[in-house]
Amino acid sequence: MQVSRRNFLATTAAAAILPNLSSAQTPTILRARTGMQHIAPEGFPDSAIWGYDGGVPGPLIRVPQGARITRQFVNDLPQGSSVHWHGIRIDNKMDGVVGLTQDAVAPGDTFDYDFTVPDAGTYWYHPHNRTSEQMARGLYGPLIVEEANPPEVDRDDIFLIDDWRLTPDGKIDESFGPSTDWSHAGRIGNWVTVNGRAPTTHPVRQFERLRLRLVNVSNSRIFDLALDGLQGWIVALDGQPLEVPVEADRLTLAPAQRADMILDVTAAEGEEAALVMQDRGAIFFLAQFPVEGQAREARMSAPKALPANPVPALGDLETARRVDLLMEGGAMGGMRGALIDGEMKTAGELMNNNLFWAFNGVAGLPEKPLLTAKRGETIRIKIINDTSFPHAMHLHGFHFRKIEEDGAQGPLRDTILLQRDEVAEIAFVADNPGDWLFHCHMLEHAAGGMLTWLKVV
Repeated sequence: MQVSRRNFLATTAAAAILPNLSSAQTPTILRARTGMQHIAPEGFPDSAIWGYDGGVPGPLIRVPQGARITRQFVNDLPQGSSVHWHGIRIDNKMDGVVGLTQDAVAPGDTFDYDFTVPDAGTYWYHPHNRTSEQMARGLYGPLIVEEANPPEVDRDDIFLIDDWRLTPDGKIDESFGPSTDWSHAGRIGNWVTVNGRAPTTHPVRQFERLRLRLVNVSNSRIFDLALDGLQGWIVALDGQPLEVPVEADRLTLAPAQRADMILDVTAAEGEEAALVMQDRGAIFFLAQFPVEGQAREARMSAPKALPANPVPALGDLETARRVDLLMEGGAMGGMRGALIDGEMKTAGELMNNNLFWAFNGVAGLPEKPLLTAKRGETIRIKIINDTSFPHAMHLHGFHFRKIEEDGAQGPLRDTILLQRDEVAEIAFVADNPGDWLFHCHMLEHAAGGMLTWLKVV
């Protein structure tokens, strides 16, 4: 069901425009409920989905930096749920993590979220209870925090990129717990959408300047993206501005990661630009941009860096407290056993409990935190991926920097991708008190045991 150049026009016969998320108005109630939406290719019927306000994606929340967000979450789903505000450095009690910061909101119940957004950038929201199933059904939405002085662009577009596992009749495959997904690469779909729709055309003008906000909302797929007829810069990652914009024509986005790009349309009038994904040597179109007319006579000058957010600078890395996080398990991983609730279990016993992965010898959320940090302390975590699969590690409540072997500090992120057998070290300032989840955002891996937590006092 993937979209190649040959069948792209067939799936977009009406030349549909991507949903204009930037013009959406958001009520003060955020309701999770079932709905029907045409997420499959042309010729297939609508699919039953779960969505905030009944649609995929959920309503755009777009506010200025420093704004207060209040939303009453109403759960009209048949399962308990919650809302996690992904990437926001938030008050701990508003983080939405069932079992750590709040109880699940039962069907028919409500929960009031009330918090401020300290950082400008591209963020999103999604459930944090039975997450692998609820997100696979479509439960997520965009959250944009605007800079006081945004960059000069002609348009500002949000692309939430997802992959779906659909049955031959275009319905969502409801096999949400097979061990092959949980112990291997996760739930990888067979159909990709942008903003809950089939890939579409999006007319542009030559030398038009675009701000493209890319969000990987898939359960487990890593997207390798490339540009054709578009040239520009990465200006932010995971909501946090780069100190210097980086010229790029390709990008890798792990699940939960985001990138802001400022792009110029360089394809000539009458040609087409495109955003494509590459998968095992094949190229699939996520969006095509037919060039109609000219915005200006030449490209604009390079953009300046976006204003920095008030994320605290790292302290002395030499004296910072260090802790190791060893990833084990999965297919071909050789893990012999791990602790559950303080009791050692064999690999077979773990599998009987749908647990296939462990952090530091513990499968599932441990009773004790990985570490307890004093507020304002700088922490270094060395992550060792001793498995046969990549993992996208997401830290709640903070943004961190990757520390290279030579001591160089990478850009601020909230999610880091580690390839098989890779070792990476991250550092952050523990300035936000509370209990904070740290987990793999390949959602089946988290459900299968890859999660721990930190305490800041």
